[in-house]
Amino acid sequence: MNKITKIGLSALCGSLASVSVVNAGSLDVTGTADLTWSSLGGQVTGNPIGMNTGLSFTGNGELDGGQTFSVLMAHTDKATWSSSNITLNTNSAGSFKLSSAEGGQGIGGYDDNMPRAWEEVWDTGITTNANFQKGVGSSTNLSWTSPKVVGTKVQIAWAPDNDGVQNANKGVSGAANNKYAAGWDIVLETGTANGGINLFIGASETEVASGTVGLLSEAKKPVTGDHEEGVVGLSFKLGPVAIGGQVSAERLQTQTANTANYYANSSWGIAFNVSDDLSVSYSEAAHVQSKTKKQSQQDLEVTAGENINEYNPKSWMKGDSIQVAYTIGGIGLKYAQTDYDNTAYGFDTKTPRSSRIVGISLAF
Repeated sequence: MNKITKIGLSALCGSLASVSVVNAGSLDVTGTADLTWSSLGGQVTGNPIGMNTGLSFTGNGELDGGQTFSVLMAHTDKATWSSSNITLNTNSAGSFKLSSAEGGQGIGGYDDNMPRAWEEVWDTGITTNANFQKGVGSSTNLSWTSPKVVGTKVQIAWAPDNDGVQNANKGVSGAANNKYAAGWDIVLETGTANGGINLFIGASETEVASGTVGLLSEAKKPVTGDHEEGVVGLSFKLGPVAIGGQVSAERLQTQTANTANYYANSSWGIAFNVSDDLSVSYSEAAHVQSKTKKQSQQDLEVTAGENINEYNPKSWMKGDSIQVAYTIGGIGLKYAQTDYDNTAYGFDTKTPRSSRIVGISLAF
């Protein structure tokens, strides 16, 4: 880890006045480098060699009265800027955060928190098209996290326009995803002090602009609901063994027939720490999608009272992964063997996909 200490500065303002900035804290820089060799089944592999590099800049400082602030800027693979947040930690009123990170705050931080040795089932080289519940975490947002009381904390996150855009300085998102308006998340997390039990439950709601669905004027139905998401999970640690499961769901209030209107995800995992350096895990994930009713020639004869928001039969995908991770100082050796069925949410296209990945991670 490299530490860069901020040096005091003075700037001349006009011909007489000057402003001096004193030493405010420190900036820590950490980095990672990942190398992988992947073999895919059910699709063309091509060149199997991959790599990823990343840097994280963490600044820390202190205000009068003992309150602290921090800023985190992350630069991941081939990105000039990936995510950032600014946090104010108060003495007794919890922490306040301005976040511009994909899925960082609110329920977005709980999309899949199940025990595993390396990666989520759906993040091991197979393109799954799975949809995850992110709440306001995909938009620039403000959040507050309460102090822990008897092992319990509450987090509330809010975005004035939950359109999935992370704004740069002085920037606005404009008309991006214009059907969405303000959104909020609330998450309750509780557990034992030693981490043996952890329970989280969260909900998200985003305002949806009024509109109608249907192709025929007599069949149109006003959109009355908002975009709703929820998640709940529970995990246990029993000595060297960790086990847990979670479910999440999303209702989009889609305004177009024959498009996805409902998603659900479930996952569970069990991990075993053989030693301080070696861990193994097995995990599964399942995903469900439902669409609004398909339009057809028969719809030309629908009556004004017919509910065209009726769901189609659900389509699904599911996968499982066996993983091993071994650490030697700042080097991690990892392996994942993953199999997935029906990765395109099709009804009859259940083509299996598989991946075998060997990875090396370097931390500095």
